[in-house]
Amino acid sequence: MTNQGPEGGSLAARIERLFQIVRRPNGDAYSNEEVARACREASGESFSTTYLWQLRTGRRDNPTKRHLEALAQYFEVPPAYFFEDGPADRIAEELTLLGALRDAGVREVALRAVTLSPDGLGTITDMIEAIARREREAAERQRTEQRS
Repeated sequence: MTNQGPEGGSLAARIERLFQIVRRPNGDAYSNEEVARACREASGESFSTTYLWQLRTGRRDNPTKRHLEALAQYFEVPPAYFFEDGPADRIAEELTLLGALRDAGVREVALRAVTLSPDGLGTITDMIEAIARREREAAERQRTEQRS
């Protein structure tokens, strides 16, 4: 496994990024306990809250493939996110988009966007830009009308 990448960072940084960006619909972070429990159930192997904390903080950095697959499944990212710098960098960018969309209240759309191609993500960006432009124009018209 590649532990360091230009953008992907260490395994701990990659896991922490998932916790920071992928949130509950109400915006709260998932706890180590609930993620560890789900990973235990998904992998069929031991996966304690302490072990997850150690992975998040870099105190442990050599998890099994099944543990990483369980984490990937929980956070809905491909397992390559943990293994390869190129995909990790791309996914990190997509996670940033996911965070921005989550903050805008459209988490479900963001989760679907994670699997889109760069062209698909570009189309979404174009649509957002067009909507934002229309809203700015409408706000400007409203300000103009209020001044009259």
